[in-house]
Amino acid sequence: MSPTGPTSLTSLEADFFRSLNRFVEPLVRAGLGAPLLTPSGLIVLETTGWRSGRVHRLPVLATIIEDHALVGSVRADRSHWVRNIRESSEVRYWLGGEVREASALVFDAGEGLPELAKGLPPLVRAIVSVYGALPAGPTVALAVLAPVPSDAVVT
Repeated sequence: MSPTGPTSLTSLEADFFRSLNRFVEPLVRAGLGAPLLTPSGLIVLETTGWRSGRVHRLPVLATIIEDHALVGSVRADRSHWVRNIRESSEVRYWLGGEVREASALVFDAGEGLPELAKGLPPLVRAIVSVYGALPAGPTVALAVLAPVPSDAVVT
């Protein structure tokens, strides 16, 4: 494979985001860029690696609707956080400097309104429904981070 082949570009992309996240993640976790005055902004998403079992944190753009965080990926086929939450729905995220426990649901375009979405608040369910009606594509995913009640959190 040549140095400009697909493997090299994928590696460069991963290295770039890894370096950027190391700088940005602590700032976002502290509350910088959080969706407080507007519904969209940056949060830090914490997942558990599907293969390694290690904890991963990364800043992502989220929209907060009815206490649920909606997070999307346009590179879902290469996005490790999407794969991680498909395997384990228990996640944490930082919003405005505060940690929150959540259960993550991943939805794909073209799947309609899955049974899992029926328990979501009406506006979130409507967004998932519209998203599910879009043509299917392997590179786009929508995750909904549903809050876990504090009395249900096991420490």
